[in-house]
Amino acid sequence: MEEVLFEVAVELIDRAVKVLPRDVEDALRRAYESEVSETGLKILEAILLNVKTAREEGRLICQDTGSPVFFVEEGVAYPWRIDYRKVFTRAVSEATEKTPLRPNIVHPLTRVNTGDNTGFGNPIIHISKATGPLLKVSFMPKGAGSENMSSLHMLTPSEGAESIKRIVLSRVVEAGGMPCPPTVIGIGIGGTADEAMLMAKKALLKPLGKRNRDPVLARLEEELLEEINQTGIGPMGLGGRWTCLDVKVEYAGCHTASLPLAINFQCWAARRASAVIEPDGSYRVVQP
Repeated sequence: MEEVLFEVAVELIDRAVKVLPRDVEDALRRAYESEVSETGLKILEAILLNVKTAREEGRLICQDTGSPVFFVEEGVAYPWRIDYRKVFTRAVSEATEKTPLRPNIVHPLTRVNTGDNTGFGNPIIHISKATGPLLKVSFMPKGAGSENMSSLHMLTPSEGAESIKRIVLSRVVEAGGMPCPPTVIGIGIGGTADEAMLMAKKALLKPLGKRNRDPVLARLEEELLEEINQTGIGPMGLGGRWTCLDVKVEYAGCHTASLPLAINFQCWAARRASAVIEPDGSYRVVQP
């Protein structure tokens, strides 16, 4: 089964960095069709051509192939025990050479490059349990331009939705064009500090255009999206209507004395790919 997972991981990495998910491409196209800035139109036109060329010619969507991040949802009835660290490390090393990926991973202080995007805790792997007998694996290459804009804010319990919106909007304005807008913004509310940051990143796996099932959070997503797109930052920070393609929120209960808020930016190249693996080893890529 580890060989199957290795094959799946290599395929997901290759697809993620070459084929933009359909929901993201559709959102970019809608932005292009309604952009009011001439500069913004030219930028979005270039982005869409880039996406098309990458898909048709099997080329990288962006030269920054990011930090390798895997999300694993293992069904409680999934019958196989797997060494995820060993399998994903091997897959990333293989993909770095063959896809290829830009060697991005370095020691945080010496800046010595590992050469194959592994080592020093990479790839990043998040594992959670799910119901049923299936294994779902998602891969997200996370570029530095957007990741560098991420932030954590520990609010007081008396602060609520209005404070959250104020902080998110302030962060968007401060970031300007650095996260390569139009962005997707993942927000984690509640939990503890570490859990809020993880929720914000997981939120970026959600399909664009679909609102949160919680009506309170759905309203927050809609209001934030509208207000962010009123900032005028626009595509690549050069002005225009479209600063953000969507806002996605995840939440968890928190201590009565705290209110963590985490913000994770994703650039216009919101790359991700997922697969579901059956107990018999068969699998299907479910995204894009």
